[in-house]
Amino acid sequence: MYSRALAAALDRALRDTPVAFLAGARQTGKSTLVQGLEPAAVYRTFDDLGTLAAAQADPEGFIGTLGPRTVLDEVQRVPGLLLPIKAAVDRDRRPGRFILTGSANILTLPRVSESLAGRMEILTLWPLAQAELEGIHPAFVDACFQGHPERLQVPRLERTDLLRRIAAGGYPEAVARTGPSDRTRWFDAYLQTMIQRDVRDLAAIEGLAQVPRLLQTVALRTGSPLNVADLGRTLGLGQVTLKRYLTLLETLYLLVQLPPWFENLGKRLAKTPKLYLNDAGLLAHLLGAESASLLESPASGPLHETFAVMELIRTAPWSETRPSLFHVRTSAGLEVDVVMEDRRRRLVGIEVKASATVVASDFKGLKAFRELTGARFTCGVVLYAGREILPFGPGLWALPFQALWAEAD
Repeated sequence: MYSRALAAALDRALRDTPVAFLAGARQTGKSTLVQGLEPAAVYRTFDDLGTLAAAQADPEGFIGTLGPRTVLDEVQRVPGLLLPIKAAVDRDRRPGRFILTGSANILTLPRVSESLAGRMEILTLWPLAQAELEGIHPAFVDACFQGHPERLQVPRLERTDLLRRIAAGGYPEAVARTGPSDRTRWFDAYLQTMIQRDVRDLAAIEGLAQVPRLLQTVALRTGSPLNVADLGRTLGLGQVTLKRYLTLLETLYLLVQLPPWFENLGKRLAKTPKLYLNDAGLLAHLLGAESASLLESPASGPLHETFAVMELIRTAPWSETRPSLFHVRTSAGLEVDVVMEDRRRRLVGIEVKASATVVASDFKGLKAFRELTGARFTCGVVLYAGREILPFGPGLWALPFQALWAEAD
């Protein structure tokens, strides 16, 4: 049982908002989190066939029987409930009346004609971050925007332990399975369940067998700019069909797009997002990579990058800064893996290296980005698989991966 950082945000939402929607991929811990709420709520799950049938048969009547505080789990299976919930909230706007969970983003589903805008707060629960596994509050994001990431209390970590963490990922059930073969069986069953139930339920897709192949192909290109035309040629799919598949997998929180950062700064900045799997453990499974052989694998770089990017996506909302995340790429070859921008328009650049050593040329992209953005550039960090915090000039630092879950000094 892990303490989830999102619990405090969920509690705040229930104190001042009638509806809270806790979204995230299956098996990230949504049901466990809402069942531990205080005061307790009546729990109804639409994975139960009887409950599902009752809600589908009479949505208004079903909502009318609920008490003052109710959890409706996997609500995307009954999109017809949203309008009765809206009507119930309009009659009685007491906070915390409905806690909805969903392994699909209900606001993107074509069958949902009207959202609960202004009545609902949306929270996303990702697989476990390393800080949650350690039971600490990470300070990396705020330290970067303060310009002093070198002051973090970075724990010592053996390379083998880092590789183990990457291969295990953050799904609670997968983390609990210490043997690679045990995790393989779990991920196989997980993906089969997602495809046979959630994908089928959410969209009228003729070729469910193509979805695993799409995931496998995306896994091979993770961290690369999304090229729909090239991906479609590889898979033998038309662009319209492929875009529909990709949107569906994003709706299920299995794929994450990192949008491009671009402004009119006299440079040709790419406007293409990068695509990532939602978890390094899932990526390792799809690529057949185990921690023992990860260093020799051609997937080592993408796995390290996915691990770092998803750690930032998971933990940035917990920081005081709460930055938005992007990547940057220019026609001249400038690349920065992750760019964080806060509300004051300050910028932090982060590069990810799988090697245990770092050299001056690893900062080439960060230096070019600093020249491009001037005083808005707060600091640049190269994350690497070593142990030491190393300075590489004003505002430039090499930090071990474990700085991502380091506490403040």
